[in-house]
Amino acid sequence: MAEQKPKARLKDFPKTYWVVILFEFFERGSYYGMMSILSVYMTDQLGFSKEGVGLIKSTIQPLLYFLPIFSGAVADRMGYRRTLMVAFALLGGGYFLTSQMNEYSAVFFALVIMGFGAGTFKPVVSGTIAKVTDENNSTLGFGIFYWTINLGAFLFPLVLVPMLKAIAWHYVIIASAIGTGAMLIPTIFLFKEPNEPHPEKESFGKAIKGIWNKLYMVFTDWRFILFIFISSWFWILYFQMFDSVLWYVKAFVDAGPLDNWVQGTLGINWHFDVEHVTVINAGTIIILQLFISKIVSKTKALPTMVTGIALGTIGMAILAFDTSIWIFMAGIVIFSIGEMTAHPKFISYLGLIAPPDKKATYMGFGFLYGAFGSLIGGVLGAFLYVRFIDNPMIAFIKKSITEQAANVSLPEGVTIEKALEVGEQIGLSKDVISSHAMTSELWLLFSGIGVICIIGLLSYQKFIGTREGH
Repeated sequence: MAEQKPKARLKDFPKTYWVVILFEFFERGSYYGMMSILSVYMTDQLGFSKEGVGLIKSTIQPLLYFLPIFSGAVADRMGYRRTLMVAFALLGGGYFLTSQMNEYSAVFFALVIMGFGAGTFKPVVSGTIAKVTDENNSTLGFGIFYWTINLGAFLFPLVLVPMLKAIAWHYVIIASAIGTGAMLIPTIFLFKEPNEPHPEKESFGKAIKGIWNKLYMVFTDWRFILFIFISSWFWILYFQMFDSVLWYVKAFVDAGPLDNWVQGTLGINWHFDVEHVTVINAGTIIILQLFISKIVSKTKALPTMVTGIALGTIGMAILAFDTSIWIFMAGIVIFSIGEMTAHPKFISYLGLIAPPDKKATYMGFGFLYGAFGSLIGGVLGAFLYVRFIDNPMIAFIKKSITEQAANVSLPEGVTIEKALEVGEQIGLSKDVISSHAMTSELWLLFSGIGVICIIGLLSYQKFIGTREGH
């Protein structure tokens, strides 16, 4: 009779585990707190173009996915404690500089500093959890870790961001600086280097060379990279939650019915705004993740992944129907269900593609879906939003100026905010101008990206398939 494993208990985790969970909560809360408003802050408060914001987002977000493969090697040699101190210093400094800067290049540079901090931080936390847990409690340990990420993404934008934004938008980013910079204190006084017996480490130069060799091996394996690239098209949609979706909410979604319902039901004066988009996403995952995971635990990888992407695509398409807050929330909830359905099975399918003798190495590069998705998503989302939303409205205002022979003009490259001001001067209401925006076409086009992703995955399975099948 097989020996029954002891049940994992919370009290069995060492203090270091709970310290890094604290780190993860504040780091992710700070990150999602800022990201919940950053794109709107940069366009509405700082006056940056949407294309310029898209370029920034397509630069800083891939850092969080790609940098850990190098920073992990640095942490193994520097020590986790010292690496954490560097990470929190970069995070706190990057956030603070971002909050104080107004020029495009300065904000860009400050956010890159933040991105390097986040990319340095990421492998230390997951590495520490891996070292301080064992076969008996690692599943629970990482489960709490992933739940903490969504808890931070839920609470900070829900509670902290609206309060600070009411004072001044840049206070949100200052809070992110404090939330990460303050983690230097528990790093110094509470964090203990996780002990793990291991052979003498290779030199740093040799380790970096090994990483480049692995990168070359993975990127020249067309079967593996093609699957990740096809999958990343779905994540292009996910990254719209922090860019085009926020601009859309700000400009078109009337949250009045929801606000009135909350006030009438709970008796509190509350207002839905852009920062609550990530609250819907994270809240849905917190509530339904265990339920969804149980449903899909024994289903086949690719069909389940395609089902999840189809749900996400439907969620995005729903936004095309109406600007109602209820329609919008339904779309984001359905998209979030699709996200949590697809992602675990993406990991499972990767394991079927990876060469059996190199599975661990290949699985370590599964993060590339986020690197590709954010790299493309920021620039593409801004480009499409301007072409389908801003430009048609600006064109209508210019046409109206000509028809009225008004003594005003719109220069080339004018932002939609400035154009709307001119439109009001010549008697055009915001509703009339907004009616010329192609909102339905925009969301249907994004949904088309999801459909292309599904077709790509089904074609991949049919014509290439897993290594076990060939």
